[in-house]
Amino acid sequence: MSRTEIHRDRPLITAWSAVSPFGIGRDAFAAGAGGARPAPADGRPVRLVPDFEVRTVLGKAGTRTFDRATGLAVTAVRELLGEAEADQCPVPTGTGTALVLGTTLGSAHSAAEFSRASFEGDKPYDVPAQLMPNVLMNGPAAATAIRFDLRGPNTTLAGGPAGGLLALGYARRLLAAGRAERALVGAVEEHSPTRTWLAGDTPDTVPGEGGAVLLLETARTLPPGRRVLAELLALDVRLDVEDDPAATLTAVVREALGQAGAEAAEVWAADVSGVTGPDGRRARAALAAVVGAEALSRITAADLVGDTASAATVFSLTTALALAEGDPSAAGRLAVITSLDEHGLAACAVLRLTGGAR
Repeated sequence: MSRTEIHRDRPLITAWSAVSPFGIGRDAFAAGAGGARPAPADGRPVRLVPDFEVRTVLGKAGTRTFDRATGLAVTAVRELLGEAEADQCPVPTGTGTALVLGTTLGSAHSAAEFSRASFEGDKPYDVPAQLMPNVLMNGPAAATAIRFDLRGPNTTLAGGPAGGLLALGYARRLLAAGRAERALVGAVEEHSPTRTWLAGDTPDTVPGEGGAVLLLETARTLPPGRRVLAELLALDVRLDVEDDPAATLTAVVREALGQAGAEAAEVWAADVSGVTGPDGRRARAALAAVVGAEALSRITAADLVGDTASAATVFSLTTALALAEGDPSAAGRLAVITSLDEHGLAACAVLRLTGGAR
């Protein structure tokens, strides 16, 4: 996609990285997604980021109080910034760069352990005060911004399965309003016994963890040498009020395609996350009825990395980006990334892919 073909003010995805059960970094995730093989589970019914110890991965300086969610967020952003620099196109930090992260509850485990301490201590205030930031949902985003001098808007959105898409929409608005020149946007979810307990009995899913981060820019601020991976054409969100989630998903996809001025026949890859079991099968059937079954066959992020809650949509998107880089037939076609949760919140993003190798 040349610069003359890019809408001047439309958000562009120009870089990405991930921390996933496939390993740390863009290349590890791309290799795993391209191989279409589930990440190793080490004999356990869960897919974890392998060998991820926060102080081993990030060093001991400034990480003593980091919990797992914070470590995942910091690592994902570190990888994106490092990979962009290695590609000879570093990402400026400072006041022009925003950070927007999606989540479900932040670190549910940190919150539960902090609350437990207030009951187990001699006094209710006998709690590890230095760990208080981990109780807050915006803890990972704040720690990441401090570590990398990201002084633009800093936002955490708690949206469940739609969290990654809600973060993408929020970042789009920041750029449109001139509040930032670029945004690092994504979502992070840690695995923990607390999160598993809160999720309840979900026999159709394998718990997973990780995070992915995208670099969102516009043509107005795109530096020389930066390659455009995808263009965000539309994003729509709506709530099911008719007790028909599949119909709501269909409506949100058709609306987003309409906003993009695109046809369903242009869709190269599509995915839906957030619902499992019979509801999940109905959601996939509804999406397939709009975009075709072939498009749904390309992205299998949940099967590969497990249930990653709010990070699932971003993993679906990075899977599409990784696959498109190796498939010339993807160039100029669309990726439709959707979510639908048990409460009927449906979201859809439509992106035009560039395809081709880096």
